[in-house]
Amino acid sequence: MGAAALGFQHVLAMYAGAVLVPLIVGEALGLTSEQLTYLVSIDILLCGVATILQIMSNRFFGIGLPVVLGCTFTAVGPMIAIGGQYGISAIYGAILVSGVFVIVISSFFGSLVRFFPPVVTGSVVTIIGITLIPVAINNLGGGQGASDFGSVANIALGFGTLLFIILVYKFSKGFMRAISILLGLAAGTIAATFLGMVSFSPIAEASYFHMVEPFYFGLPTFHWSAIITMCLVAMVSLVESTGVYFALGDITEKELKEKDLAKGYRAEGIAVLLGGIFNAFPYTTFSQNVGLLQMSGVKSRKIILITGLMLITLGFLPKIAAVTTIIPAAVLGGAMVAMFGMVISQGIKMLSPVIANSQENSMIVACSVGIGLGVTVVPELFALLPSSIQILTSNGIVAGSVTAIALNFVFNMLPAKKKKKEKVVAPAPARQSAVNQG
Repeated sequence: MGAAALGFQHVLAMYAGAVLVPLIVGEALGLTSEQLTYLVSIDILLCGVATILQIMSNRFFGIGLPVVLGCTFTAVGPMIAIGGQYGISAIYGAILVSGVFVIVISSFFGSLVRFFPPVVTGSVVTIIGITLIPVAINNLGGGQGASDFGSVANIALGFGTLLFIILVYKFSKGFMRAISILLGLAAGTIAATFLGMVSFSPIAEASYFHMVEPFYFGLPTFHWSAIITMCLVAMVSLVESTGVYFALGDITEKELKEKDLAKGYRAEGIAVLLGGIFNAFPYTTFSQNVGLLQMSGVKSRKIILITGLMLITLGFLPKIAAVTTIIPAAVLGGAMVAMFGMVISQGIKMLSPVIANSQENSMIVACSVGIGLGVTVVPELFALLPSSIQILTSNGIVAGSVTAIALNFVFNMLPAKKKKKEKVVAPAPARQSAVNQG
């Protein structure tokens, strides 16, 4: 019973982050309540599958650490952008290819990490966080195009949810602080129920049990811009996961070797590939569960195995998934402001030390964030360029990422060839930035 309770704690700690992703993406793509219920269900189920793949340890995959996996928020903005431009089938085509890409590069990604030091990954995470804020604000107002957009009721619900999350975060610690977003969603939905703003029909219409279905939303389609975007997101996620791996290695007193990291990357690649096949999401490590491990002092993989099995079980129960789909847009918006704001703060945290140490890094951040945000706000800027070039310029996240990688090479890597004492940033500093907000 004690092991089950500890496993359920980990479910609660990651649940809000896990369900917010399908809710946000599904709402943005205009899915029906039935489709949204399926998307939440399959996401939760594959979170469990991805977690079990990672805690295993065999010759091919699995880092063998007590790590929980879920969809990273760094993928939310790109998926919405891809879906809006090419349709939902292009999202899953890009996820499929990015999963294969991660599996292929897993053996030598350690040598590629030098192209993704904190100045690059921090810039990318910051760009992604900034581009997500309009999604949060639109939801806070009641949802883009809603007839009651910006009504007093929606504004009160949205900011009331945000205030509740802030108060829980301020006056609690440990496990309660870890589930502050989940508590805020619950409190906001209860308040909306009393205001008559919640419909329970999706719960009534949902079945008690269902089977998963490959390519539920149709066969995937493939577009170079979408593929490049998701591969960049995958590499940023791998860099952040490296930090989580090292943090867990320290906690469990396990010395990680290059082959261990390769197996960890490969497990993530398999999880991403499964996400593409079953129309879910790309998966990566959840650092909030690392904090729970530190707090509880229980470092057993058996507990995380129980967590994974619980998530898989929940994924077969659409009634439970349907509960999350009744959360009003304004309540989601209030929680999103906190969640997406934390993505931005994580990016800033990653950038702060590197900016302080180098004026060149300041220029890298300035240009990459400026280009990334500028292309997002004015996407027609490069509309007259050849389509082969627009692959890199039509998406703000891709444009900003390519700018950061190129400028880092110019400012930080070319001089390194002449000065042998200068060292390229290795994966270890990623331990400092091991907070991936889901």
